[in-house]
Amino acid sequence: MDLLNTLVDKGLRRETPTREEALAVLATSDDDVLDVVAAAGKVRRAWFGRRVKLNYLVNLKSGLCPEDCSYCSQRLGSKAEILKYTWLKPDEATAAATAGVAGGAKRVCLVASGRGPTDRDVDRVSQTIAAIKEQHQDVEICACLGLLSDGQAERLRDAGANAYNHNLNTSEATYGDITTTHTYADRVSTVRQAQAAGMSACSGLIAGMGETDEDLVDVVFSLRELDPDSVPVNFLIPIEGTPLAGEWALTPQRCLRILAMVRFVCPDVEVRLAGGREIHLRSLQPLALNLANSIFLGDYLTTEGQAGKEDLAMIADAGFEVEGTDATTLPAHRADALAAAGSGCGSHGAEGGGCGPCGDAAPAVEAPAVAAPAVEAPAVAASAGAAPAGDAPVAAAAEGHAGLVAVRRRGVGTDLPPNA
Repeated sequence: MDLLNTLVDKGLRRETPTREEALAVLATSDDDVLDVVAAAGKVRRAWFGRRVKLNYLVNLKSGLCPEDCSYCSQRLGSKAEILKYTWLKPDEATAAATAGVAGGAKRVCLVASGRGPTDRDVDRVSQTIAAIKEQHQDVEICACLGLLSDGQAERLRDAGANAYNHNLNTSEATYGDITTTHTYADRVSTVRQAQAAGMSACSGLIAGMGETDEDLVDVVFSLRELDPDSVPVNFLIPIEGTPLAGEWALTPQRCLRILAMVRFVCPDVEVRLAGGREIHLRSLQPLALNLANSIFLGDYLTTEGQAGKEDLAMIADAGFEVEGTDATTLPAHRADALAAAGSGCGSHGAEGGGCGPCGDAAPAVEAPAVAAPAVEAPAVAASAGAAPAGDAPVAAAAEGHAGLVAVRRRGVGTDLPPNA
């Protein structure tokens, strides 16, 4: 059986691919990228149908972070000309969240810059969660506040947070090259605290920071072991004023291969197409919906995204549908496990007692007969630094791509309305 048929079969059985198979996906040529998308799309549709979940970011506190993450425009010493403001009031955050919900967002992600929240910060966020849920009872709330201290995850859960986001970002072996003010182990610990508190864990990666194929496979296999319910896949936005401003190592085809590899390794997980999709995938964004079942709507934390109405048109034109609040995102086995942990799915108003309707429409796990396109498994590049197929022109085009990055000047924290 060829590589893609094998990976589809494994995805439908929730069986982990081998590292060699994952590396082989990244090493496929641009000529084979549609075959790769078609195969991974079978796995995506088996677990999530043609639904696309919309998520909306609210930046509660922007800039002035003491951490030195090289990819981040809010980092210590950043020269990026981003918006900087301290904590939004609950009514301001609620107004921002309302714009996202009006655009179809099912989950609102509350994000704050900084190493991690103080206990007073947790109180602030708890008040904001209460204010949002008072107006939008069915919306899911995901908090992203940095490294958690003992007891903070439980307090956020009790306040109504359904999920907690903390990305691994890159492989453990290369983490110190990206950040020095905290460790990879710190990040793993925070994700586990969120899980132990009964919240749905959200943890993903950033591609395009100069990593090798081996690094990408390492971090995705680490995520598989950590077992979050959602995995955001970010593509580096090289913002002027950050150390990685000149790092343009991605093509649209490369992005599609990365998403396909993530889907094969994490078949039944909410894979979210996150930051950087517009500037790296460009006109191939609709193809990515065959791999990811979740996207961010509108703008990001400090950069502008595609207009919300264009996101909705793209989803419809590609033959997909926006997931409603009455649908359960996760397959039955995941939704039931999350409900048993006391969190519920965030879609049915569960408060500590689980969520009965979860998983009612989930697909059967039995693997159907697969007819994925036949593709010979390619040889994996022997050199750890070998460039993936089709990426040779990237360096030469980097200067022209820089103009694609637009720093956010609208939405919350400004006098201009958001684009959701």
